[in-house]
Amino acid sequence: MIAVDTNLLVYAHRTESEWHERASACVRELAVSRSPWAIPWPCIHEFLAIATHPRIWDPPTPTEAALDQVEAWLESPSLVLLAEGSEHCAELRPLIVAGRIAGPRVHDARIAALCLAHGVRELWTADRDFGRFPTLATANPLTA
Repeated sequence: MIAVDTNLLVYAHRTESEWHERASACVRELAVSRSPWAIPWPCIHEFLAIATHPRIWDPPTPTEAALDQVEAWLESPSLVLLAEGSEHCAELRPLIVAGRIAGPRVHDARIAALCLAHGVRELWTADRDFGRFPTLATANPLTA
């Protein structure tokens, strides 16, 4: 199963992004496929925060439009949403310790832990910081 990170979701949504066409095609390909694909819930939350942020975009995506985008992704019958379970700390702790993670990078460790716990074979991301988690395979489909 392939999981999608926030940056690909934002690029797929924001038409002015230089990566919009490629990201949109990648997400659309996953969404129409019969194979399961995933979005971690924290990435959905972060997408909403970034897409609607007035200091990042001028103009920002209206909240209703951002929520509509999320609902469109949720309509994909093959989508799996990744959320924390009772064993989340057991996945998260070793990633934080081994990667010497602190501060904002804890969010990335959270995403990595969710992916590993749910059997994700690859996280599609444009964020090289995920290299701190060697047990999680990553790929940047925008440059492939």
